[in-house]
Amino acid sequence: MKNTLIPAVAGLALMAGIGIAAADEVIITPEQQTVVKEYVHKHPIASVNVLGLELGVGSTVPDTVELQQVPDVKYRYAIVNDHTVLIDPGTRRVVQVIQ
Repeated sequence: MKNTLIPAVAGLALMAGIGIAAADEVIITPEQQTVVKEYVHKHPIASVNVLGLELGVGSTVPDTVELQQVPDVKYRYAIVNDHTVLIDPGTRRVVQVIQ
């Protein structure tokens, strides 16, 4: 009984950890993506080049990158290294790279 219980508890702990990681994932709806794309197209800004930044979800942009607001979207955007990115203004982490 004891030998069976340990793997079961370990499996539950692993699944709980996966659930916590998934809860941190940011979901941008297709509608929000469309709003951002249209807004960026109508309000162009210059790209900021940040040397050495591997741009992707979870990357942190430096304070030198000015974040722009999009109406009705809680995230901000910037164009970094010629890529439009949505950024959490509280953490300055990239939540999505807009294609």
